[in-house]
Amino acid sequence: MMERNANCLNKLDRMNKTLRHQEADRVPVSDFFWTTFLDRWRQELGLAKDTDIYRYYDLDWICINPNMDPHIKPFEVLTEDDEGIILKTGYEAVIRKKFGTQMPYFVSFETDTLEKMANFQFDDPWDERRFFSAGDNQIAGVGDVITRNSPAWAESVKSYYPDFPVYGSICEGHEQLWRIIGSENTFLWMAMYPDELGAFIERVGEFLIELTKAQIKAADGLLDGMVIWGDVAYRNGMLFSPVFWREHFKPIVKEEIRVCHEAGIPVIYHGCGNASVLYDDFIEMGLDAYNPLEAKSGLDVVELRKKYGHKMGFCGNIDALAWANDSLDELKTQVLRKMNAAKGGGYIVQSDHSVPSNVSAERYEFVLNLVRDYGSYPLDLGEYDLPEMDMYRVGHTADPIPSQSGSTL
Repeated sequence: MMERNANCLNKLDRMNKTLRHQEADRVPVSDFFWTTFLDRWRQELGLAKDTDIYRYYDLDWICINPNMDPHIKPFEVLTEDDEGIILKTGYEAVIRKKFGTQMPYFVSFETDTLEKMANFQFDDPWDERRFFSAGDNQIAGVGDVITRNSPAWAESVKSYYPDFPVYGSICEGHEQLWRIIGSENTFLWMAMYPDELGAFIERVGEFLIELTKAQIKAADGLLDGMVIWGDVAYRNGMLFSPVFWREHFKPIVKEEIRVCHEAGIPVIYHGCGNASVLYDDFIEMGLDAYNPLEAKSGLDVVELRKKYGHKMGFCGNIDALAWANDSLDELKTQVLRKMNAAKGGGYIVQSDHSVPSNVSAERYEFVLNLVRDYGSYPLDLGEYDLPEMDMYRVGHTADPIPSQSGSTL
């Protein structure tokens, strides 16, 4: 096993205590970042182009993505010019990225009929190239920029392990499904061909569960947790019926969580929008924390703590739009009010999605410093303290997270 420095062990203790709903030394803070934010951040602070924001600020945890493409292969560049690029990925999706825009556009999906879906074959989830070889993959390489030849996952894990709690990464069923057949077909076939789609979702789930197991084995004890990615909602609620989710997608998430907990690692679920109708389901499955709690969809971590107590941890909820645009006094009020949810542990401070490029380096540091200045336990939030939240300092229903050796962390 690789050696870890004392600072890393402190951060690991901080994260694990927080996810066990205990008050650690201070409230953890980290985030996900748009590449365009990182470019702006480095430029504004006069930093080298390869400066790592996690190391620069000594953040509390990091997530590393393996290759989850159904088909392991290089991107196929269809066209490229000064305005943008069109390429095809291992999901057999054609994607257009216009340079200078935030997000790519999904042009088409090769798997666009029921027959093609039924005949779709997955490459081996245990294929070692997913973890030990550099190469192209859609999750790591297609976002606000196009990244080719992503580093080998195992090497990235090893490079961060001495200094950070490292979390792995896996999609849930819907997140993997729409990348293969597209959102339009996903929702249409839910209504018109639920049995055929359900049969394919089951195969998607088998692939993802095996990939979860393979990832944990490939890490060889170096993973401290897992992020499950699964957008199933938008700002006004679910993208589709909770009944369909419970029948077809919940069993996949439940088994992914079980596999991770069996390996002694906690799970943070990342689901955008307002999926609060499912929170009781996540609590039932033993989820350790829900992220990102989009403020734009009406979620408020203080109110969620009041409603759910310490049945589930929370991660996120700092409004990225306010982070970019509100006055510093308004931003301070938001951040410190929401830190009341950290009483008794169970709250990791992050943005309500990921930090975008309209947030300046100065304003990013402003929030980070607030969390570090006010986040030591016992919390003293001054005028922003909510006395009614003091009841959440003691008592919770979450079970301790077992370590990989079987003892309690």
